[in-house]
Amino acid sequence: MKLLDGAKFAEMVQMGSYHLTQNADFVDSLNVFPVPDGDTGTNMNLSMISGAKETQANAQQHIGKTAQSLAKGLLMGARGNSGVILSQLFRGFGKYLEKESEIDAKQFAQAFQAGVDTAYKAVMKPVEGTILTVAREAAAKGVEVATHEDDIVKVMEAIVEEARKSLERTPELLPVLKEVGVVDSGGQGLVIIYEGFLAALKGESLPEKSKKVDNLEELVKAEHHRAQEFMSTEDIKYGYCTEIMVRFESGKEPFYEARFREELSKLGDSLLVVSDDEIVKVHIHTETPGVVLNEGQKYGSLIKIKVDNMREQHSAIVNAPEKTKAENKAGEKHPYAVVAVAMGEGISNMLKSIGASYVIEGGQTMNPSTEDIVKAVKEIGAEKVIILPNNKNIIMAAEQAAELLDIEAAVVPSKTIPQGMAAILAFNPEASVEENKEAMTEAMAGVKTGQITFAVRDTTIDGIEIHKDDYMAIADGKIIASMKDKSEAARNLLSELMDDETEIVTMIYGEGVTEEEVDAISGWIEEQYPDVELDIVDGKQTLYPFIFSVE
Repeated sequence: MKLLDGAKFAEMVQMGSYHLTQNADFVDSLNVFPVPDGDTGTNMNLSMISGAKETQANAQQHIGKTAQSLAKGLLMGARGNSGVILSQLFRGFGKYLEKESEIDAKQFAQAFQAGVDTAYKAVMKPVEGTILTVAREAAAKGVEVATHEDDIVKVMEAIVEEARKSLERTPELLPVLKEVGVVDSGGQGLVIIYEGFLAALKGESLPEKSKKVDNLEELVKAEHHRAQEFMSTEDIKYGYCTEIMVRFESGKEPFYEARFREELSKLGDSLLVVSDDEIVKVHIHTETPGVVLNEGQKYGSLIKIKVDNMREQHSAIVNAPEKTKAENKAGEKHPYAVVAVAMGEGISNMLKSIGASYVIEGGQTMNPSTEDIVKAVKEIGAEKVIILPNNKNIIMAAEQAAELLDIEAAVVPSKTIPQGMAAILAFNPEASVEENKEAMTEAMAGVKTGQITFAVRDTTIDGIEIHKDDYMAIADGKIIASMKDKSEAARNLLSELMDDETEIVTMIYGEGVTEEEVDAISGWIEEQYPDVELDIVDGKQTLYPFIFSVE
C-alpha cells in the first residue's frame, strides 16, 4: 500500500479500539500495585472508544480530517493519565496530517513521530519505561524504515515489531516493573492498539466478539425518569440510580442471569439486566450501590460504574425552571468555584460542607474524562475555577480540561482526598486563581494520607509479601504492610503516620466497615494519642474501607 486515505485510517481506528476492548482486562492486570483500582486498560479503552466513535461519525476520504476527528474524540474522552497520554499522541498525529487528503509511508511515520513529540511536551516529568517510551521507540523505527520503504504496511509492521520489543524492555527501565514481574500496562495498551491498526491494514481478522448486547442506555431512556414533576423528593424510596457493567472471568462464580436478577431485585427497583457470553449490564435504583457492585464482582471485573443521586437530581429538576429564569434575568454567574472529584456520598457531602462548589462523582475505578470535568465547570457557570482531582490518575485529565475552558482555571494537583480537604480549607475567594493555586498547593504539603484497601493478587513490592485479599496499609502512596485484618492494618498504618507532632486525625470509613471497627480504631487513637483531635466521617466510599488524614 503506497497511499493511505481517511476511510482506511478510520478502519484502522475501529480495529485498534476493538482489539483494546477485547484485552482491557489483561492490560488492567498489569498494573504494578495490586489495588482494586488498577484501571489502565479500562481508562485507555474508554478513551479509545470515545475516539473511535468520533472517527466513525466523521469518517471521510480526507485523512487529515479523519485524524482530527480521532484527536477530538480522544481529547474529550480521555480518562486517567494513560488515556490523556494516548490523546496527546494522536493529537500530534492529527495536527501533523490536518491538511493532507492522503499520505505516503514517510508522512505516515512522521505523523507517529509528531504524536510522540506532542505527548512528551504534555507530560511535565516524562518517565521512561512507560507508554511514552514504547511510543517513542516505535515511532523512531517507523521513521527509519520509511527512509527506504514506501509500503505503508511494511512501516506499520516495523512500528508494531519495535513497540513489542520496547514493551519487553520496560522492566529494565523501571525497577518496580522488574520486581513485580510485569511490563508497563500503558505500553501494553498501545501495542494492542497498534496491532489492531496493522490487522486493518493487512485485511486480517482479530478474534470474533460474541453477539452484541442491546444498548443499555437506550433501554434506560425508554424505561424511567419521566415523573419528576409529579412526586416529591421525599417520596423517592431508592435514591441511587446505579449502572454497572461486568466482564465475566474464569475462576469466578458461574453466571446465571435469572438468579443474578433475583438477587438484585431484593436491592431496589427499576431493575434491568442484559447479558451475553462475555458481559452483563445492570441498571437499578437502590439505596446500597456498593452492595450492587459487590454482587457484580462475584462474576468478574467491573468495567463500568455509574451512580447518580436521584434525590439531588430530582430537587434540581423541580427547581430548575424558576431558578434558571431568575439567573438569566439578572445575568448572574457564580464568581468563583472549587470543583472536586470524589467517590462516596459521605465524602462528597463533606467536601461541599468545607467549601467545594461542585463534586464530580469519580475516583478509584471511575476516573472522569476530560469532557466530564469541562461539563461540570460549565454547568455551574463559574467565571473562575479551581479544580481538585484528588487522585493522581485524574490530574492530567483535569489539566487538559483547564486548557479547554474559556475562563480562568487552574488545577491544584491533589492526589488524595485528605490533600483535597487541606486545599479547600486554604481557598480564599478574594485571591486570584494563581494565588489560590499556590496557597492551596502549599497547604497540601502539611497533610499525610493513609489508605486501607485489599489486594487483588499475590505479589511482592519493596520486600513486602502481599497475598490476594490481604488488607494493605498505604502511607502517602507507599505500601508499608499487608495483613489479613483491616483493623490491624489500620493501626499499623496510623503508627507509621502519627507522631508527637500530630494534632488532627480525620478517619473516613467506607462501605462494609462496622460500627465496632470504627469504635475500636477511634478508641486506639484516643488511648495512644490522647491529645489528638479526632474527626470521624462516614464517607460511604467503595474499595477503600479506611482513608486517614493526619495533620
